[in-house]
Amino acid sequence: MTLSISDTKNGKGKMFKTALVFLAVSLFCVIFSFIYARYSHGVHSDYMTYMFAYPLIGGTIVYLLIGLLSKARIPGRFVINVYNSGIATLTMGSLLRGILDIAGTSSRYQSVFMIVGALMVFVGAACYFAAQFKTS
Repeated sequence: MTLSISDTKNGKGKMFKTALVFLAVSLFCVIFSFIYARYSHGVHSDYMTYMFAYPLIGGTIVYLLIGLLSKARIPGRFVINVYNSGIATLTMGSLLRGILDIAGTSSRYQSVFMIVGALMVFVGAACYFAAQFKTS
């Protein structure tokens, strides 16, 4: 497992494409939340309403910044996979929590999504920053 990073121009384009994908996921989350709220008999959950924030802030904005910063190098595949999986886990955890809140129930496993997702995002970000400042 390598924590390599690339500084190719082609990699910057991949960062913009990834940001665009996360923007589409955020839009899907907004539409899904709206439709789900429409048929939830007036009950709503902030977790469901704001689940779009994870892919928007953690995905779109982060990848746009990496793509726009001229000195930033492109993260390796391991870092991208761990980080993206963390964002997906946080988003799905928020969705699950929202569904259970609307249903009026809870589960002790809800916090597992948030803890594991946050840990994966942290590991991905830490590996990226460690590789950024690693002397070649």
